[in-house]
Amino acid sequence: QVQMVESGGGLVQSGGSLRLSCEASGRTFSAQIMAWFRQAPGKEREFVAAIPWNGGITHSGDSVKGRFTVSTDSAKNTVYLQMNRLKPEDTGVYYCAAKTRGWGGIYSVLDYDYWGQGTQVTVST
Repeated sequence: QVQMVESGGGLVQSGGSLRLSCEASGRTFSAQIMAWFRQAPGKEREFVAAIPWNGGITHSGDSVKGRFTVSTDSAKNTVYLQMNRLKPEDTGVYYCAAKTRGWGGIYSVLDYDYWGQGTQVTVST
């Protein structure tokens, strides 16, 4: 199994920045792709960004492109999400996810095997 703990969430004003961290433990060598999803109240969980565990080409959702950056430090077993120019619509619980299968997509919650407990991000106007 892969265990993950997110941190770095909080309250920020519109236009501000936050950096989320996701520290992984356990069978991290089995992780192929690491991703961030978010969920606003009353809405489905939404893909934010993904990156191969050892780094490489990243993928971002359309709503965050140009503002959010995902990165990984495999030596620290940590994945980061740098969020800039935050907007009120970015408010939600942000989850870290790990995909261990070497096949399939990366944009659906069904593609991922392990999840963190989430961290709340609130962007005020």
